[in-house]
Amino acid sequence: MRIAIAGFMHESNTFARTRTDRAAFESGSQRFGDALVAEWKDAHHEMGGFIEGAARFGYTLHPTVMAWATPSGPVTDDVLDEVVRGIVAAVQPHIDRAAGDPLRVDGLLLALHGAMVCEGYPDGDGEVLARLRAALGPRLPLVVTLDFHANLSAAMVEHSTATVFYQTNPHVDQRARGLVAASIMARTVRGEVRPTQAFAKPDLLISIACQNTNTEPLAPFMEQARALEKQPGVLAANISAGFPYADVAEIGPSVLVVTDNNPERAQAEADRLARELWANRAKLVRSLAEPCSAVTRAIRSERRPVVLVDFGDNIGGGSPGDGTILLRELLAQGADGAVVTLFDPEAVERAEAAGLGAAIELVVGGKSDALHGEPLPVRGRVRSAHDGHWIEDQPRHGGRRHNDQGRTVVLEIRRESSVERRAPEREQASPRITLVLNSKRTPPFSLGQLTSLGIDPAREKILVVKAAIAYRAAYAPIAGEIIEVDTPGLTANDPRHFTYRHVRHPLYPLDDI
Repeated sequence: MRIAIAGFMHESNTFARTRTDRAAFESGSQRFGDALVAEWKDAHHEMGGFIEGAARFGYTLHPTVMAWATPSGPVTDDVLDEVVRGIVAAVQPHIDRAAGDPLRVDGLLLALHGAMVCEGYPDGDGEVLARLRAALGPRLPLVVTLDFHANLSAAMVEHSTATVFYQTNPHVDQRARGLVAASIMARTVRGEVRPTQAFAKPDLLISIACQNTNTEPLAPFMEQARALEKQPGVLAANISAGFPYADVAEIGPSVLVVTDNNPERAQAEADRLARELWANRAKLVRSLAEPCSAVTRAIRSERRPVVLVDFGDNIGGGSPGDGTILLRELLAQGADGAVVTLFDPEAVERAEAAGLGAAIELVVGGKSDALHGEPLPVRGRVRSAHDGHWIEDQPRHGGRRHNDQGRTVVLEIRRESSVERRAPEREQASPRITLVLNSKRTPPFSLGQLTSLGIDPAREKILVVKAAIAYRAAYAPIAGEIIEVDTPGLTANDPRHFTYRHVRHPLYPLDDI
């Protein structure tokens, strides 16, 4: 038994002006053949699960292509064409060989995101699967993994043999779910099971702030899915929360159940869970603290460190990562002992040119768009410079082991007179803020982003993370308090902040249902 493995993963924010091109995938991860195995075999990612599955379930690997890029705007059509052609070219010549031929490919394990939008194809993942099915034929088993934030479409279901979603957010079960998919594939090829799948989509959106699978309101639903998956005849029980920043018809949560040759049961179970989600729709939207009061609360808190979550500039949802709203507020209120990370390649270059220990004045952030705060003048000293690489060996959201935030500098900055002083009574002697400037947009999924720079996040007073839920796998264990902040931007928490043009209607909470 020889199984091909491939991946094409992107979470696309259609409200972003940027386009995700070939350079973005090369900067993220684009690997072929044996290089794919070398990079991903030890990762806490479904691709790592596919690779481990070879030894566990008795198949030989046929690695093809793995393409991954940081969430941002829609993917260019030329990248879609190139990646799909690469997978087809690597698999198609081997699927018609005679049984027993050592080069024969018996199935394809495919890692997709489920919320990829391409310039000419709103359902990017559905288009990938449609093209692969057309090229590889109707009989080849094609087992797919999807992210918990997938906007599932009928095309994704129609053109796959079986589908397995992550069941956690933060995503810490990616490798395990890759193994579930690998098991289904092996059993399918051996003729032990015949996957049949069905899905249901309730007409609602779930705010990002409500998408933590470890707490209410979603925790009970995930428990039901896991319990269902343990029942005889059920191969996979999936719930996705959906990705609300993709303005597409398939937007929103989904339930997909895979059974062993029992489509009626798959549909009945999917419909049941979808009805329960709909019945709990009022719990799936909630409000957050506004920036000024959130910073005040963080400064006054006696629990350390306080994690301020910058929802509107959530890099993992496609925001630019250079928003200045919380940094400006921290400076204005005289915060001491805060750590803020901004994406700003231009400022990194200037700081490196100034040299270690140099006093420097910079204008940082606010350079990608006008939605996340204006560029901010700061004055400080260059504390250190780094290559931005680190290895994460724990299960973390995203599953990446080898991480790279690009050339990175650490500055120690002070409050500028140009920033309004709102709380002089709280000003301490020389309040300082540690400002990390990096040259690659990097979600705060790993503490290694800071520890690799010599910063111990557990010893700081305030940590700003540009995230929503994903950071929790790394930061929650060290946090004294977490304050979620309703900052504006491409990833604002409330879906009613956005103007949707392509979603289906009616759709709660956008419509009064």
